[in-house]
Amino acid sequence: MEAYGKILLIAMPSFLLLVLFEKWYGWRKGFETVRTMDMISSLSSGVTNVTKDVMGLSVALISYEWLLNHLAITTIKASWLTYVIAFVVLDFAGYVVHALAHKVNFFWNGHNIHHSSEEYNLACALRQSIAVFIRLFVILLLPAALLGVPKEVIAIVAPLHLFAQFWYHTRHIGNMGWFEKIIVTPSHHRVHHAINPEYMDKNYGQIFIFWDKWFGTFQEELKDVPAVYGVTRPVRTWNPIKINFLHMGLLIKDAWRTKSWKDKLRIWGMPTGWRPADVAEKYPVYKIEDVYDFEKYDTAYSRTFLAWSWFQLVILLLFISYLFGNIAIIGKPGIFYYGAFIFLFVYAFSEQMDGNKFAFIWGLLFAASGIGILFYTGDWFGISYLSPLVKYFILIYFFATAALSLWFSYTNRGNESDKFIVS
Repeated sequence: MEAYGKILLIAMPSFLLLVLFEKWYGWRKGFETVRTMDMISSLSSGVTNVTKDVMGLSVALISYEWLLNHLAITTIKASWLTYVIAFVVLDFAGYVVHALAHKVNFFWNGHNIHHSSEEYNLACALRQSIAVFIRLFVILLLPAALLGVPKEVIAIVAPLHLFAQFWYHTRHIGNMGWFEKIIVTPSHHRVHHAINPEYMDKNYGQIFIFWDKWFGTFQEELKDVPAVYGVTRPVRTWNPIKINFLHMGLLIKDAWRTKSWKDKLRIWGMPTGWRPADVAEKYPVYKIEDVYDFEKYDTAYSRTFLAWSWFQLVILLLFISYLFGNIAIIGKPGIFYYGAFIFLFVYAFSEQMDGNKFAFIWGLLFAASGIGILFYTGDWFGISYLSPLVKYFILIYFFATAALSLWFSYTNRGNESDKFIVS
């Protein structure tokens, strides 16, 4: 856990700089693909995902170590070939899991967040799930276990395999020539994220594209079919925590509402988007029918609120950086309290971004929780080792957050004359 935190301390600022560079590059070239609120929502989603991982809030019914101990028919030492084998096996497992996430109602809930942005950029790559608590598909690493690939190799290759999927989430890189035949490129993955009928449920590959070509799920990007991004049932919120459970919430309501016991049971394993006929008729859900004629989700806000949003993002990243760098100091159960605080931070902040009428309640709750921790413990999870003054700056921040939560709510986030919408 501590080692993973150290890796994230390096990876997180790297990803952030690349996201900001893409925003600047798009502005410079006159082809912007990054909207500010959408970007902040994506980055916040990434924070919740890695917080969940550091807290260890997911378990595997069957661990790779168990497979290795019980099923290995040989043992191989760690070498460059071992890492190659592990990487290929992980990529095939990723392809299968990815396909299941798109095709089965129950599993789509854990992937919906990744496709929820109506833009396609590096930031949306960070929209990862917090809704998956049980990992069911470790069994797909069976080939590696049979070959006796050490668990330490898998532990190293797995995060590298995940991080290697970041770069191709961009619209600024075109066709890459012969690379298109081997690896997943931005062109391939733009197709995967598109909701055009020609592109739906294609290109599940994560690093290698030949899985799709072998199993008939490949689709190249067509020059006369511009990709349109998002999900056909738009999420209509910047709140990543809400997005994580929207689909599951609909499944639960549909299973409860349908009069058919057969439908109550089979809804979970049906193709993604399937709903019982009686429920679909009585409780219709908006779905995009014409991908070229719908309004993207956006919110109006003042320049003051925009500045506050950037500031909140910076503070969020500072809080999470302290967590990653000081896991041993924070310890248990402190790490779980800290994680809950981060989730509350993101929820309260994104409710303000959505302009929800009662967002100030969440803002006050967030500030009160922070102040409560400071007064109850006399410190901020051991941060005084850096400087005794830091906790006082944090206390001032929480009081300012409480005041501004009220101010933005009661002034509707600024003067009407100062309102604008970022396109």
